[in-house]
Amino acid sequence: MPRSNPLFIADDLGLDFLNSIATPTDVVVDWIDSGEGLLSWLGQAGMVPAEALRTLKARAMPDEIDSVAAQARSLRTWFRGFVEARKGRLLGAGDVEALAPLNALLERDDAFEAIVASDQGEALDLVSMRRWRTPESLLLPIGEALARTVSEVDFRQVKACEGPICTLLFADRTRGGARRWCSMAVCGNRAKQAAHRDRAKVSASKRT
Repeated sequence: MPRSNPLFIADDLGLDFLNSIATPTDVVVDWIDSGEGLLSWLGQAGMVPAEALRTLKARAMPDEIDSVAAQARSLRTWFRGFVEARKGRLLGAGDVEALAPLNALLERDDAFEAIVASDQGEALDLVSMRRWRTPESLLLPIGEALARTVSEVDFRQVKACEGPICTLLFADRTRGGARRWCSMAVCGNRAKQAAHRDRAKVSASKRT
């Protein structure tokens, strides 16, 4: 049975990575439960060029990308613990030590910058590039996204969806911090339906 598309609702790519396991309906879905799932998620997230994904898949030994997917899941579990322990407050110097696993991943990066022609071909741009040498290099853009979450997101804005079975996190960038749901179309609508049922029950009980 085909799975639904991954969810990119967090307004931050690092938090979207945490949301790569979720309960969009009533069943838990893990979009990186395998090597194929990891390749698909990275492609849909725009983290890795399609050509690099094809090349790494073609060169990989059997189960090699599955092993990288397992590392990605371990990274996701660790980072979720970091975020959930600190959401709602500012990060500071006291949090740096806890980020040692992320810094260790970032040290492995083989990124560089290159001058290329712009899309219109009328100017030159300086762009970030990366050498995709091994399947484990697939973890590097994830590490970069998590580092940006830590350094650029105000953790006072990081919230968990208020849906009773929802596990999704997001950065609430709304005015006044009014966002409550991962999506109004999903958990927001569920809450409205539940409130409507509760009002109907109260109304019915008053009539009896």
